[in-house]
Amino acid sequence: MLEKIKKANDIKKIPVENLPQLAKEIRRQLIETVSRTGGHLASNLGAVELTIALHYVYTLPRDKIIWDVGHQSYTHKILTGRHDVFDTLRQEGGISGFPRRSESTCDVWDSGHSSSSISAGLGYVRARDLNHENYHVVSVIGDGALTGGMAYEALNNAAQLKTNFVIVLNDNNMSISKNVGGMHNYLAQLRTSPYYVDLKENVKERLEKKPGGDELVMRIRRTKNSIKQLVIPGMFFEDMGITYLGPVDGHNIRAMIEAFRTAERMKGPVLVHVVTQKGRGYQPAVHHPERFHGASPFDLRNGVPLDNGVTTYTDIFSTVMVKMGDRNPKVCAVTAAMEEGTGLKRFANHFPDRFFDTGIAEEHAVTFAAGLALGGRIPIVAVYSAFLQRAYDQILDDVCLQNLHVILCVDRAGFVGPDGATHNGCFDLSYLSMMPNMTVMAPKNKWELSDMVKFAVDSDGPVAIRYPKGAAWDGLSDHREPVEKGRAEVISRGHGIALLAIGSMVQTACAVADSLRKDGFDPTVVNMRFVKPFDEELLRELSGDHDLFVTLEENVRTGGFGEQVAAFVCEEQLPVRVRIEAVPDIFIHHATVARQREKAGLDPETIAQDIREHLPA
Repeated sequence: MLEKIKKANDIKKIPVENLPQLAKEIRRQLIETVSRTGGHLASNLGAVELTIALHYVYTLPRDKIIWDVGHQSYTHKILTGRHDVFDTLRQEGGISGFPRRSESTCDVWDSGHSSSSISAGLGYVRARDLNHENYHVVSVIGDGALTGGMAYEALNNAAQLKTNFVIVLNDNNMSISKNVGGMHNYLAQLRTSPYYVDLKENVKERLEKKPGGDELVMRIRRTKNSIKQLVIPGMFFEDMGITYLGPVDGHNIRAMIEAFRTAERMKGPVLVHVVTQKGRGYQPAVHHPERFHGASPFDLRNGVPLDNGVTTYTDIFSTVMVKMGDRNPKVCAVTAAMEEGTGLKRFANHFPDRFFDTGIAEEHAVTFAAGLALGGRIPIVAVYSAFLQRAYDQILDDVCLQNLHVILCVDRAGFVGPDGATHNGCFDLSYLSMMPNMTVMAPKNKWELSDMVKFAVDSDGPVAIRYPKGAAWDGLSDHREPVEKGRAEVISRGHGIALLAIGSMVQTACAVADSLRKDGFDPTVVNMRFVKPFDEELLRELSGDHDLFVTLEENVRTGGFGEQVAAFVCEEQLPVRVRIEAVPDIFIHHATVARQREKAGLDPETIAQDIREHLPA
């Protein structure tokens, strides 16, 4: 069946009775490909039949399907002409792991972050109506993404619509109450039948045309609501003015096709509640959906990761958090639906009453942590760098303005590899260091991460620690000076050129120094540790026998560490030139982390050559 899918809408040529076979073939391809490339497996396995049904009902690219987060869009890619290149998934030059408008006209929204699909879909609907165009808009959102506040803002706004807008709730964890009993099943079947919908719409339209009809419609609605609250699922949406259809078996293609065809005929916003199983079709993913949410390459036979045994910065953080919890009963941990991803699962097991998962709600997580701090606790908020961006206002106004002791542990800072531009954490040094009262630091290796967490717990005021994805560097183990606020650590002292590196770039600086020494130079290597406040006293001292400062950071140039050093040198009128090595003003797409650094000009060879070309005459 899969060989018949060459382009969008080819699926419509396949008889409905053959679609389950197509689903099996797609699942096989998903499992085999992701086992080699890594990727979001569990969510995609759960959405196979759902995607097939959507593509069978709607016509792409005329109709618009918007995927929330986009990590479940692999089947969508296969069904829209990317089957033959699917083995390039998440590889440099290959297809992205998320929808990309540059990749296909059937990808209508560049997603990667959560809870945005309903807002984007509503924008499409309003544009469609203003342009007097005729196409359908479908926003697919998971029950996890529905924990994000932005989704409710959009639902509230969408309730005002008088034209068709379909929202598909992909419920793969039954977080919306499980529906049981014959009455629930009967009502679900009744509400998805076209006869029910036609009757409802015709009666409503006729009544509204009569004198006093609007009031009569409202009275009927209020009367029936008192009964529906007791027996009909989805009343939360109905009360907002959004028609609810479902629940529908998300692995019954025929049932979903019927539900979607019903939904596309209705006026106003419609929510179709589809119940799916995460990881369906691959038992390791069914049993461990969190592990296979964002999986690294694995053994197809048993699902065991191929890189198992590598100690990551997240692993180090996980260990030190348990130690902090043991030592200090005031320490609490907060995350936004990333218990396992941020390494807090062990802390949650040891101290369940001091662990808080806010769902996909970074803004709430930060302000909640501010409240914990005011209540006498020491909250440690662990969030990926790319997701912490969404809590910018809360960090500034709720934490920094009040100078509260909230610790931000910023995981996956810098480049993240195959997840690409939406997940690269290359902006946090800039936006965090511009905030008054904030302390910003980054460790050079695994031991320094442990020391910095301990330092942060014993500190006052807002503190941010950023560290990269992947294996924790175990180099420079003999350099472990105590962490003191605003004090850097000199790794090797030379003259002429000073390499001022922050966090992950210390390892790079050491490699650059080795390269320059072969040319007869004797560079100084400094582990700056702190971006704010940085070691001004050391820079003044170094300016005495150095004429070039080279700053190295895995962060955008604008507003970053390098620009702060350059501004300081200018203000102090130090007799030193400053060369900034940072991420350029572009988005860098999916590749390995090493290749992303090369594209940014942050590999040791490029930096060393750049220094040679810009040495003072």
